[in-house]
Amino acid sequence: MELIWEGIKKAVELLWSLDPEVLGITFFTLKVTVLATLVSLVLGLGAGTALALNTFPGKRLLISLINTGMGLPPVVVGLFVTILLWRNGPFGGLELLYTPSAIVIAQTVIATPIIAGISVAALQQLPQDLRLQILALGATRTQMVFMLLREARLPLLAAVMAGFGGVISEVGASLMVGGNIKGETRVLTTATVMETGKGNFDVAIALSLLLLVLTFAVNAALTHLQQRERPR
Repeated sequence: MELIWEGIKKAVELLWSLDPEVLGITFFTLKVTVLATLVSLVLGLGAGTALALNTFPGKRLLISLINTGMGLPPVVVGLFVTILLWRNGPFGGLELLYTPSAIVIAQTVIATPIIAGISVAALQQLPQDLRLQILALGATRTQMVFMLLREARLPLLAAVMAGFGGVISEVGASLMVGGNIKGETRVLTTATVMETGKGNFDVAIALSLLLLVLTFAVNAALTHLQQRERPR
């Protein structure tokens, strides 16, 4: 208990002193996580919408693969992204390994199935006649899609929160593809692992608390938006 209390005091000290290294890690964590979440939102929402609103052979298999991807271990993602970006790999010439871009790519791979899977479920739970009613009122197919997305906005916001939570909390993929380089690719999770390994438990607890505060702040904002949109 005393160790936890020391960690809380250390977190307050780091924030109060505006420690440049800690602030840099925190802002970098937020930057790459938000970017990965936005890219995953575009890819996941697009894939989820296409799967939910179209019928074709193999649809159930694809949905099963996406649902499986929702539980994809980050270390597995990190392994395959590392292989792809390795200097002798297919994309080694891009020299992206151990850069922020590599972290964004790995986190996008983790979050996209989460957002896509929840999006499929959210759109499929809408009444099947709703699409016909919208089209009967003269809407184009594009307008119909946007109206359906609006109807499913609450669970879709939950998909965004789930995707964000999945990437900001992961450590394996970021460590493998980013290398935990000071000032370049170090995020709060990898910094926490490093400080724990060094026996600096007070600093590790402080970083963990900062991670929790950051996660809560973003999710609180999204939750406020979600509940404001909730039908009365």
